Amino acid sequence: MLIGMSRWIPAVLLLPVALSLSASGAPGATDEVASAANQPAGLILQIGEGERRVRRPKAAGLAGLPDPFIIKVDKLNGGSKDLVMGYEELAPGQSIRPHRHLTADEIIFVHAGSGLVFLGDREAQVNAGGTVYIPANTRISLRNTGNVPLAIAYIFSKPGFEDIQRENSVLEGQPATVITPEERARNEAKHKWHTSYDDQ
Repeated sequence: MLIGMSRWIPAVLLLPVALSLSASGAPGATDEVASAANQPAGLILQIGEGERRVRRPKAAGLAGLPDPFIIKVDKLNGGSKDLVMGYEELAPGQSIRPHRHLTADEIIFVHAGSGLVFLGDREAQVNAGGTVYIPANTRISLRNTGNVPLAIAYIFSKPGFEDIQRENSVLEGQPATVITPEERARNEAKHKWHTSYDDQ
């Protein structure tokens, strides 16, 4: 019995030493320890918080859209490798032009207001609390048919769309220079691997 104990005790005494060597990055450190050090801390954002941006106008003398859109979560905001989330309000009569996201599913959650959704070959009214699920490569468009802003949160399963959003906009408070038709076309061609506009 003493022989068995003498073999067991040294192993227990060595365990804390092995763990401290792994945690310090010495040879033998596990992938789990290394990835934990690079793990994003997460975000807690209120309704108006995030990367606030304003779309660039299509012609001189026109302002960008009156309300900014907000990129809330992506690789630059929170460090997500996969998810993208944004928030925006569409003014009465304003619409999101028909398009498809080729590589990502999307969910739109209606926070406030009402509108008309065009999803594939269907159309339906959507109100506050409504959810629209858009599978990848499905045509989507949305129009505010109400008298108050249509507030939506949108979530993508894969990154990509936030990049074209940034290229067609500026940070809130910066001068919103005109985006020419040629520049807009270049941006859309550059990002056609993930987003295709059906009205071209």
